[in-house]
Amino acid sequence: MTRNAKQMELSFCGSEYDKLERVILCEPKYMTIRDVINDTQKKFKDEGIHIEKAMEQHKNFVKALKKEGIDVILLPPHEKFPEQVFTRDIGFTLGQTIFVADMANEVRQGEEEELKNWLKNEKISYFNLIGDMIEGGDVIIDRNKVFIGLSDRTNQHAIDHVQSLLPQFEVITVPFIEKYLHLDCVFNIISPTEALYYPEAFTKEEHDILANHYDLINVSKEEQFTLGTNVLSIGDKKIISLPVNTNVNEQLRSRGFEVIEVDITEIIKSGGSFRCCTMPIKREIKF
Repeated sequence: MTRNAKQMELSFCGSEYDKLERVILCEPKYMTIRDVINDTQKKFKDEGIHIEKAMEQHKNFVKALKKEGIDVILLPPHEKFPEQVFTRDIGFTLGQTIFVADMANEVRQGEEEELKNWLKNEKISYFNLIGDMIEGGDVIIDRNKVFIGLSDRTNQHAIDHVQSLLPQFEVITVPFIEKYLHLDCVFNIISPTEALYYPEAFTKEEHDILANHYDLINVSKEEQFTLGTNVLSIGDKKIISLPVNTNVNEQLRSRGFEVIEVDITEIIKSGGSFRCCTMPIKREIKF
């Protein structure tokens, strides 16, 4: 077996919708809104996070993943990392390569080390993007195309670096209104031809670029606030979504998707939902 083939057994992601086999999560044991960084956190800053409720909801989410035969890895939570539940941002898998970059926000710096330690223990290789400001919530893959959001957390230099490292991919920079934090809060590919999309986050130019690639399923302002775009596709046209996003779920079902409803509304008070809470490292290999 070649080194590349061996690595692909351990890590591979070719899309956002192929069958999910292995994924990294972290319990919200020390979750809190320490520094307000988005509109959702602003609304719930005074109310705060009910940790016991968040832990129970996260546990139910893990159960739902395991029920579908997905191998769930739980990184150890640490009190100094209040947003560690959002594992998507600490790294991302493109093809067979796992990338780990420096976290942009001070409150999250250091989370990367927990991921690196686990990868080293599992003898899974990774590429360390030292000095690059890029987070996994801005990175969305679909075969040879990689859409990367230009945001407060991801800069053009890092995007250009990823393109230089992966010449076999077409890297498409997608600017959006920065208050939405990450691209996956306003855009998410769910099939080879379809994507969830929040129109108000983009100019006409970005809309036209995305519409050229996908049939865009509009998400309302109300359901964007409850992160209707931030679903998790687990393969075989199955999608995990929040029960409160009834319109999104209805649209998905009308298109033939099986919607698995899991309530993590306590966790989304901090501005992230199912995609934010998961870092896939292995999906079914398809070309």
